[in-house]
Amino acid sequence: MPKPLIVFLVGPTAVGKSSVALIIAKKLNAEIISCDSMQVYKGLDILSAKPKKTDLKKIPHHLLGVVSPTLEYDVLTFRKTALKKITALIKRKKLPLFVGGTGLYMSVLIDGIFEVSAQDEDFRNKLYKVAEKKGSPALYERLKQVDPDAALKIHPNDARRIIRALEVFKLTGKPISWWQKQRKGLGDKYEIRIFCLDMERAKLYQRIQERVERMFKQAAVAEAKKLLKKKLSKTAAMAIGLRELDGYLRGDYDLVRAKEMIKHNSCLYAKRQLTWFRKDKRIEWVEILLDDKPSQIANQIIHLLKWKKS
Repeated sequence: MPKPLIVFLVGPTAVGKSSVALIIAKKLNAEIISCDSMQVYKGLDILSAKPKKTDLKKIPHHLLGVVSPTLEYDVLTFRKTALKKITALIKRKKLPLFVGGTGLYMSVLIDGIFEVSAQDEDFRNKLYKVAEKKGSPALYERLKQVDPDAALKIHPNDARRIIRALEVFKLTGKPISWWQKQRKGLGDKYEIRIFCLDMERAKLYQRIQERVERMFKQAAVAEAKKLLKKKLSKTAAMAIGLRELDGYLRGDYDLVRAKEMIKHNSCLYAKRQLTWFRKDKRIEWVEILLDDKPSQIANQIIHLLKWKKS
């Protein structure tokens, strides 16, 4: 019996994921689950580029605007909620279509998550003092002795990860590499297909700048002003646009400067997103040409899905 299918449509900000996803969802009897760490927040609509209300009426969307921006939202919470959504959709014979640009969310959902939460603050602080006196490589030598597999994946100067690996070994008696192998992802129960939209870098940056201009026409400043009156969670406060407009609203610089900062930081974010996705060899890349319409891109992905199945 074939495994149920789950599709991920990912890519950098402003590449056009939402419009392509709508067409795929309509043609494949899918519902869309957001895979975006900022679109989950209520009131963060313009700055996080949530789909239009008219589009939300066409296809059911999940995990959009469901959390107060005053609350923290992490990968564990996302994973637990998303797993429930998958089960519910498949039960209703719907295709779960994850859409977004937060690579970490996609990764923890597909591959599972390392869940040893125990901590020993005193032990950790002692190790940090050792790192300060003797350098991270001294701790790295310890790690090679107790967990050579983990040492192969951690840089000798990455003190934080080295110390966490040593801490886990002390607390559990088992190396962190063993625990990481116990992670349970979606691969055993489901067929996973991941498509990443990409385009020529200059064109993508042009799209980002055009999107930022539209945001300001859609009252991005008013949205930021309203949100900044709240005591935002650390996660929500990291949304691109909020920090930059906060400086403008406090009088540190003018609106033109704030807008340029948002454009610049959005381009840097897109670059980081692509770097993350390029490391995942399971991804099927879909190159978008200058004149490609969302329907063409959607049909290309649908063709790839059917071709693989046949």
